[in-house]
Amino acid sequence: MSPVTGTPERDHAADHLAGLAPASLVVAAGRPPRIPGAPVNTPVELSATYAAPLTGTGYGRNGNATWTALEEAVGVLEHGDALVFASGMAAVAAAMAFVPAGGTVVAPRNAYNITTALLADYAAEGHTVRHVEIADTPAVVAAIDGADLIWLESPTNPTLEVADLPALAAAARERGVLSVCDNTFATPLLQQPLDLGVDVVVHSATKYLSGHSDVLLGVAVTQREDLYTALQRRRLVHGGIAGPMEAWLALRGLRTLHVRFERQCANAVEIARRAADHPAVDRVRYPGFGAMVSIEVRGGAAAADAAAAGCRLWLDATSLGGVESLIERRRKYAAESPTVPESLLRMSVGIEDVDDLWRDLSQALDAATG
Repeated sequence: MSPVTGTPERDHAADHLAGLAPASLVVAAGRPPRIPGAPVNTPVELSATYAAPLTGTGYGRNGNATWTALEEAVGVLEHGDALVFASGMAAVAAAMAFVPAGGTVVAPRNAYNITTALLADYAAEGHTVRHVEIADTPAVVAAIDGADLIWLESPTNPTLEVADLPALAAAARERGVLSVCDNTFATPLLQQPLDLGVDVVVHSATKYLSGHSDVLLGVAVTQREDLYTALQRRRLVHGGIAGPMEAWLALRGLRTLHVRFERQCANAVEIARRAADHPAVDRVRYPGFGAMVSIEVRGGAAAADAAAAGCRLWLDATSLGGVESLIERRRKYAAESPTVPESLLRMSVGIEDVDDLWRDLSQALDAATG
């Protein structure tokens, strides 16, 4: 038991999971002990308070057995210790709070628009925010000098630029700069930023980890005890806590992450390949991995809006990472970075039949630009 928070101690060993591939870990991690009569799945623990003498969390804001199971599973996948938050932005805000008053943040010019909105608030409060082209490694390294924190997305949202995470993490560490990476798009199946030298990883677990567009949840992961303790305290004191039902749904969704993501990535490769040959597409943005594809539509914002609205299988909606395919024009949002092209359609490729997806997208593009 932690003497400060009253929360259960974390299991750093997880010996029974050692050597398992990610496809096995998403199924096996975070399960109840294998004892006669035990449930196969972690149950939902619906309680705000607990009887004395304390042998567990003591109070629902400190911890919850359902949270703990999800945290074990995500922590094993990311090779660190995880904390679940009420939303992806709650996790982002907790990690961003490592910037001291009046401090300096280096961040991608193109990033998740609510993260950039938070950075704008930081700037208004007296912080310095240095926006960079995250794929320009020498420029980013130069910008890190004198900073307090570098915020990384790779691939970026929605323009899908790729950062050199090992180089940037090493440069940050040499300069005493904290590094945080939003790993929502890649998932721990494609990269584990902590192993590349990053200090903290965050996820919107709303997206691929839960995978069914029915949960708002976030996760922060680190290998450093001091950062874990600080993040845990911020969750406790600032109240960005997850509901046990949301944690349970995310854990259930996580069990199929590998098979879902494998299909989504395969579909995305094919959609990107075919889109590159479509006369209505000026540019395809796809880094060669993952399940997100962005295209720039010939004819500008009006044509892009018409193409998104003209789809029948793809859903014109925000968010990403669910089993269903979503499409939207990102610059329709006021908070989106002005450096994102007006004609850009961000596509979250789902698990549907890829020929059906392409026929639907192709006819929508034809109709919008014909």
